[in-house]
Amino acid sequence: MSSRSERACMLCGIIQPFKKFYSAGCPNCESLLHYQDNEDGQIQDCTSPSFEGTVALGADNKESWVARWLRIDSFAPGLYAVKVNGKLPPDIIRDLEEQNVIYRPRDGSAED
Repeated sequence: MSSRSERACMLCGIIQPFKKFYSAGCPNCESLLHYQDNEDGQIQDCTSPSFEGTVALGADNKESWVARWLRIDSFAPGLYAVKVNGKLPPDIIRDLEEQNVIYRPRDGSAED
């Protein structure tokens, strides 16, 4: 369920148009993935046009069991994908690990 312009961040799952990732970055992951004004393919590599299900996250997200289940309860309000098809490139995963960020793929393959 995605249009061609909408993409989901592979790290947090937020859904935004490509242009918004480019102009404003990701409200949750910008300090890690640096989408804003990035012309070297970061948006193509770290977001996916293929995702399933959507959840609207409001300002009172701490009370939402769905937000806790999806691990988005500390993220900015917005529209999130339940499942994002694709995985971050290995070099990005290494960069995240160096920053002590645990990457759990949002494609359903992560085991807890």
